[in-house]
Formats: sequence, structure tokens, C-alpha cells
Amino acid sequence: MSEQVSRQAVGWRSPSDEVLVEEVAGSDRPAHYFLAETLDGLYTPYALRLPDGSGPHPFVLIAYGNGGGGMRWLRDRVHRFRHVTDVLLDAGYACGWTRYRTEVELGYHHGGALHADVRQGMGLLNRAPLEYEDEVAILRHVAEHPDIDAGNLFHVGVSHAGEMLFKLLSHYPGLLRAGVAAEPANHELLTLGLDDAPSVEITDGLRNIESLEIRSTDRARARITDPDEVSRRLDAVDIPVLVLGREQDELQGIFGLSYELLAEKRNDAEWRSWSHDIHGYIYPETGPDGVPRVDDVQREALEVIVDFLDRHRG
Repeated sequence: MSEQVSRQAVGWRSPSDEVLVEEVAGSDRPAHYFLAETLDGLYTPYALRLPDGSGPHPFVLIAYGNGGGGMRWLRDRVHRFRHVTDVLLDAGYACGWTRYRTEVELGYHHGGALHADVRQGMGLLNRAPLEYEDEVAILRHVAEHPDIDAGNLFHVGVSHAGEMLFKLLSHYPGLLRAGVAAEPANHELLTLGLDDAPSVEITDGLRNIESLEIRSTDRARARITDPDEVSRRLDAVDIPVLVLGREQDELQGIFGLSYELLAEKRNDAEWRSWSHDIHGYIYPETGPDGVPRVDDVQREALEVIVDFLDRHRG
């Protein structure tokens, strides 16, 4: 259906409807909290920070891990992991930490594309929206902000949020200019068969993969159950993607395979990997003294990310 009908169905709000403004320590660039209306008429929060100077500015959506936690999680993230936003602001990017609903086990794999229509003047969906579709709602909402350049929207996601970037691209082309998938947990996107893995437990249809270990791309590739579907999903990727690995991560094979398969489709796919003890190392944490703890690897990785974004700005 058309974008116009879709927006009528869910009743989009004005981006001027701030719900909270908070000062951020050590900065004169506060966090502006908004609620974006989701595709099923509920609301998901994000915290927008704007760089110095007049807009419109390019925008980077920043996401980490699975969903849930609401405003409490989001406000903690804005302050405790502010360094990544400070770096992006200094580079001229508006940016926003985001929050979204909790992941549904294999909901993406089994649910297919979301289709919307109108019945009796209200929206009707063929399935419930998923967490990456809350990101779609946020991107559409922030694109209407007068200080945001809607033609230069970017996505940086770590872990499950790295997989969310791939999922978003497979179903919603045309939203983003480029994206960064750091340590993307792409086991669902890549249709990896895990039920027979000795470290995976299944209870009430929910898989526990906390102890999963797939360090080599060959081992990850051998677990693909539907290569044709994986190919279709990656065919839909319409932007450059930088995939970041972590040398000692138990899922490094999945990260590397994500890049290899995407590089078979697109010559603008990029790969970088570092050795670091922290999962999610591109988001340095602020210490008890209010100073971000940033080491050389984190500093280099953030420089690489900014360079990647700069090279793909329109």
C-alpha cells in the first residue's frame, strides 16, 4: 500500500511534540525525548541530540541489543553511554539513542513482510509489528523534524540491533543512506539451524543461545538452512553496510559470514574487526567520575565509523 495510506492508518504525530528535555553532563547539547507512533498505534521513545549550527543535519539512529526497558533504559543509555553521541555531534551528525519492543523468537523468520490496510477508517495489519519496525517508525518520525535531513538517515546497531539493521533493510528499502552493523547476531536472518547445537536449550519454544559458539565463517555457513531465502533477504539491501567484528567473540563466525554474503551481493560492503574485551565496544561507557572510558581500539573504531558515514553522505 502507499506511504500516504500507511501514515493515515497509524495517525502520525508531529515531531515537535517533545515529552522531555534533559541536559547531558559536560555538554551544551541536551537530549530531546520524543515518542514516535509505531505501526500499530502505540509509541516508542528516542532521544535526539542536535549538533551545533543550523540544520537540516544528517541523522544517525543508535541502537543496542534486544528491546524492552522503556524510558528508564533509554535515559540511562543517553547519559552512561553518551560518548558515541558526543563523537557524532562533533562530526556534524544529529543522533539519537532509541528504544523498541522486545524481540519475538523467530518472529521475523516466520512472519514475513508486514502489510497494512484500512478498514472502517482505521488500520489493519496482517501481523503484529516487530522490534525493527519500531526503528522504522522512529526513522519516519525524526525525518519530519525541521532540523533533520530526511535524505541522510543512518543506522548504527550493535549485537541484536546489528541484525535489526539487516532485517529492516530486507523489508523497508529507501529509508537509509548507509548503516553500521557491529557484532551483528544474524543467526535468524541467516536461517542458521541451531536446534541441534549442544549448547542451545529450548523451553516453551524459546531458544537459549547465550552459550552458543560459532567462531568460524565455515561453521556458520554450514548451518544455513535456507540459502535461497538468505539470498533474497540480502538482495533487498540497498545501501552500503559496514560490518564490524570482534576477534574473540563467540559469534565472530556469524559476523564474518554476514559480511561475506553481503559482499557477494554488493561491492560497497565493508568489514573491519578488532580485538577487544567488551561486547559492544563501539559504545564506550562513562565512569563513576563522569568521564567516558575510551581506549585506543574504541577511538579508532569510532573514527572508522565516522569516516564511513562521511563517505556516504548525500
